[in-house]
Amino acid sequence: MPPKKKEEEKKVLLGRPGNSLKSGIVGLANVGKSTLFQAITKCSLGNPANFPYATIEPEEARVIVPDARYDWLCEKYQPKSRVPANLTVYDIAGLTRGASTGAGLGNAFLSHIRAVDAIFQVVRCFDDAEIIHVEGDVDPVRDLNIISEELRIKDIEFVEKDLENLKKQTRRGGQSLEMKKLKEEEATVEKILAWLKDGKDVRKENWTPKEVEVINPLFLLTAKPVVYLVNLSEKDYLRQKNKHLPKIAEWVKEHAAGDPILPLSVAFEERLTRFETEAEAAEECKKLGTKSALPKIITTMRQMLGLGSFFTTGTDEVRQWTIRKGTKAPQAAGVIHGDFEKTFIQCIVYNYEILKELGDEAEVKAKGKVMTKGKDYVVEYVNTTTTPYKANVRAEMATLY
Repeated sequence: MPPKKKEEEKKVLLGRPGNSLKSGIVGLANVGKSTLFQAITKCSLGNPANFPYATIEPEEARVIVPDARYDWLCEKYQPKSRVPANLTVYDIAGLTRGASTGAGLGNAFLSHIRAVDAIFQVVRCFDDAEIIHVEGDVDPVRDLNIISEELRIKDIEFVEKDLENLKKQTRRGGQSLEMKKLKEEEATVEKILAWLKDGKDVRKENWTPKEVEVINPLFLLTAKPVVYLVNLSEKDYLRQKNKHLPKIAEWVKEHAAGDPILPLSVAFEERLTRFETEAEAAEECKKLGTKSALPKIITTMRQMLGLGSFFTTGTDEVRQWTIRKGTKAPQAAGVIHGDFEKTFIQCIVYNYEILKELGDEAEVKAKGKVMTKGKDYVVEYVNTTTTPYKANVRAEMATLY
């Protein structure tokens, strides 16, 4: 008899499970966070001001996710209702050196970061004598070190408390399954603590699925995905040069390898919001030979969170739904309605690019490009659209992947 095939260990993602994940804009005071929040969310929430801690309580708004596929589907179906995907963004108060011990708005600031699922870290790289810097001068590498250290110190505090509680329980001894599980958890927490004390962020280790299950309930700050946003002057953004960029790239390579670095000019993005129409803003970008950095910022964060989309389409409505990487068809159907997941049997799938090429579903079927998939089908969300039939006992769902 041939040996049994070894089952692959299911990968568990760091972070809170779910589709409605939140991103927080983080950085030192006066680096452009609140102005960026207003520009990216196109709202007047937030409190940009030339003094530290102008923002105290975090502001929340939703950002529409730019997607050419959604635009094309809306153009094709001309629906009565259009519902794009969105990303929830928080404007969080500025951090300062010593925040982990309560300096400035330290403890409140760090608790607000704990509540989000990913971090936009804004780093100031522009000189402006009229906008004060809490550290006295512009030095992005120093600022990166401050934030990295403060988040890690706070994580060490969280982990040490958790380890202390576990040790109290394991001291009782015993051979029960529960005690065995507690001791395994204790060993994992000790490993996490050693990793943090070695100056490393939790997200940068290749943890096993069992270890991730221990990490996730701790809501550690350094476990969250980070996108570094380098805030340049408009002049430097347009010429795509800045003296600090090579040093930032070197720092990220050494301390956070693989994390995205996206240059932008918050001042330029804010100026674009003053135009009355998007067409006028686009014309200004064309005239300057540049484009807004915001669409790329939004889509990059969505990728870092492991989020993707499928679509329900028709003349009544085109809607873009959000799912996480690795979502199977029943759970994707459940995003639309819980009953779809419970009664799911099969789904019919075909490729978005083929639909676009052939023009309509009838032609896709005529060319034999339609497949039937069952409950184990993982939705290929990178190029996914979905058209569910009206719910019935078979809970069929037609999916364009």
